[in-house]
Amino acid sequence: MQKASSSQRYAYLAALTQEIEKKLQRALNSPSQRLDMLQELFADIALGIDERAREQVLAISVQRPGFLIGHEGTDIIVDKDGGVGFSDQGIQNCLCFYDVLADHYGREPGNGKRILDLIVKLWSQSFASHIFALLFHKWLFEAPPENSESQLRFASALVQGATKYLFVDVALVPSRLDKIPLQARRDLFLLLSRFIFFYNLVDRFESFLKHFPEFPNTFLVGGPADIFVIELTDQLQKLKVEPVLLHYLSNIRTLQGLELRMTTSTRLKACLYSFTSPGGPMYPTRAVRHAAWDALDFLFPVGRYPRHVISLFFRLLYPWYWPSSCWNFIVSCVQAIVYSVLRLIFSSWDKMRRPKDL
Repeated sequence: MQKASSSQRYAYLAALTQEIEKKLQRALNSPSQRLDMLQELFADIALGIDERAREQVLAISVQRPGFLIGHEGTDIIVDKDGGVGFSDQGIQNCLCFYDVLADHYGREPGNGKRILDLIVKLWSQSFASHIFALLFHKWLFEAPPENSESQLRFASALVQGATKYLFVDVALVPSRLDKIPLQARRDLFLLLSRFIFFYNLVDRFESFLKHFPEFPNTFLVGGPADIFVIELTDQLQKLKVEPVLLHYLSNIRTLQGLELRMTTSTRLKACLYSFTSPGGPMYPTRAVRHAAWDALDFLFPVGRYPRHVISLFFRLLYPWYWPSSCWNFIVSCVQAIVYSVLRLIFSSWDKMRRPKDL
């Protein structure tokens, strides 16, 4: 059997790239069938590569059992049955289309530019972030875009695609979850605990806690709810971007009714309270402070008024904050009066119109 040349391998990957471009373009041109097309494309690139295509993709020739073939720094093992797998993973016969395509786009960033542009146009659609995560995870680390804003957006899409896939298709499917080693399962749930609120997965929060694996230190830290809250509070303390913090704080109300240990409850309360203090440029903005107060009062209604009184007392200790506080108070009062007058006018106008309509 002759060894496939590098030019043949390149032509084969170029043909795969063109096919992916066509399917993405068809999905872009067909809004009614877009979801089904993207789901089908995701399934196609996640398929395993059959024996006939492997030699063209890898540019290798299967000669004898146990022969190690170097491939861009990674050893590929050919077993006695002709199966191909990566030696550093220890898994046989697991090569998928996205494996070689991601490696190809990582080495040749220009070849995947058209696909990337189409994915950006389909950014808000389901499976778009999944497809991006599979095809461009190597490109993002090996040849990242120079624009920091684009790099942040692509990195967010990578985490979103991986997190949603791991959450819906792995963490909530017992048959797949049981195949993962216990330690890896624990790490997976800790990772998902940090991002479940960010990617609007709160509707499956209860199911997520039910599938939570056992941890060796449960006696010390508590059950699944306690571990989840600990990871969530750690993640909140690391966030410095206002829109992200506001998104987390708006979804944190889902925690109402959870049975938490006293230490965990105090940890959550202290975390939220830390976002209520005004100050210099590294302190939370006014919007974040108000969102934190709302979440704190909603989750811990007992002691609400004493907390606000204590906070007001400490605010009085810093006179340089008085002008801004007074100004915001005046603006809030004026807005409340204006909205009340407008509601009164519109309600009166509506009552005056009703007899004429009848």
